[in-house]
Amino acid sequence: MLKELGPGFRLMIVFTVLTGFLYPAAITGVAALLFPKQASGSLLTVNGKVVGSSLIGQSFSNAEYFHPRPSLAGNGYDASASSGSNLGPSSAKLIHGTTKIDDKGKEIVDFDGISLRIVHYCLDNGIAYDSSVSLDKFRNDKGDLDDVKLIKAFNDEKTPLVFTPKLPIPADAVTASASGLDPHISLAAAQTQLSRVAQARGVSPDQIRSLIASNTAGANFGILGEPGVNVLTLNVALDDHFPKE
Repeated sequence: MLKELGPGFRLMIVFTVLTGFLYPAAITGVAALLFPKQASGSLLTVNGKVVGSSLIGQSFSNAEYFHPRPSLAGNGYDASASSGSNLGPSSAKLIHGTTKIDDKGKEIVDFDGISLRIVHYCLDNGIAYDSSVSLDKFRNDKGDLDDVKLIKAFNDEKTPLVFTPKLPIPADAVTASASGLDPHISLAAAQTQLSRVAQARGVSPDQIRSLIASNTAGANFGILGEPGVNVLTLNVALDDHFPKE
């Protein structure tokens, strides 16, 4: 029996060394030699400090920056919790959102929903809209929109709130990607944010259009997918060319 086990054991050791050590080491070495930036994670460095990876989205909320698409990965763009909502297009939760009661007995947003995202996207980017009820009805004492009230209004079975933008809203602007880590937005989403960013930085939209173009990746192999604007590299370029004082 030991005679039969010997060759098998030796083969296990040989292939463990080959496939477990030598092959990965060789591939890592070749990758680092031929593609050093990609092999190290496509990291972006500004003034000697790593600000992120061009392959992984991250949150931007200030008016002077282009905003990424929504993310449902953890608390947002969490690479250790990559995921989407797994909700279908007919899901009431996906469309109108839901609320819940927290451990302190306060009603809070459980899932924001596309309808609420559209409201905020229009207000953030100055997009005209029609609303069946004035949004002032849903503001709190500080003048901020109360998202819980809006979600409940959208879910009202008798007289639901109807909110209609007067311009098409890009789908990626109000829906999360399957991974929740998508670093790109569509050209349409970048265009709808252009005026806000230009105004916040005190420059003309034409001055920023060239940066959008230089940070846009074409379709893979020229035929797969649509062009996408890398939000992180674009925002880094904005700070470099038009720093906000």
